[in-house]
Amino acid sequence: MKTFKALSLLLSYPSEELQQAIPQIDALLHAEGLLGPKRMETLAPLLRDLARGDLYDLQERYVLLFDRSRTLSLNLFEHIHGESRDRGGAMVDLLDMYRAGGFDLGGTELPDHLPVLLEYLSTRPLAEAQEVLQGAGHILVALGERLVRRDAAYAAVLEALVAIAEADPETEEVQTLLAVKDDDPEDLAALDAVWSEAQVTFGPDPNAGCPVSRDLLARMDPAAPAARAAS
Repeated sequence: MKTFKALSLLLSYPSEELQQAIPQIDALLHAEGLLGPKRMETLAPLLRDLARGDLYDLQERYVLLFDRSRTLSLNLFEHIHGESRDRGGAMVDLLDMYRAGGFDLGGTELPDHLPVLLEYLSTRPLAEAQEVLQGAGHILVALGERLVRRDAAYAAVLEALVAIAEADPETEEVQTLLAVKDDDPEDLAALDAVWSEAQVTFGPDPNAGCPVSRDLLARMDPAAPAARAAS
């Protein structure tokens, strides 16, 4: 559904082109109806800000939120693998899944960048897209909660994705992610320390592989886990 492409754009770096496209994005979201009236109401402040706000202010706010705050990074595997080599392997698998689905990654963004994933999902059947989002559901829940804490209008996009995925906000995985201390994008020394911290792990054996990455990729290609296990 094109709704996922629209949500991808809303999570992208603000530009003049995005500002000009907001009326079309709003109309598309209303026309497809996937989000429903209540979700559209919660999205209205973000749509209004993006359409009418000063572009430089919008860009600065975006950078402070998503580029200078590791706990709000839109690169999904970063929340699980950090900067470890495991993240690179997971992204290679994800890129292979995109290519198998006929989706060519353009631009400079990484495969695990949420707007990229959403653009891919816009080319897939709704049921498949929902399953993929379920695989990353706890990350989406944690991102949404952190954005709510910062009173950021972008929270409405994450909440919409959580609703589509029917993700459970009370899981242990969600609590593990939320237990990571929020970083202050204005405190450069503290930010460096946060970025150097070890990756988040789930379960007793961090060397047994990442179930989150496996689950997300498995939902995109059910044959993938068996193939990797056999290799």
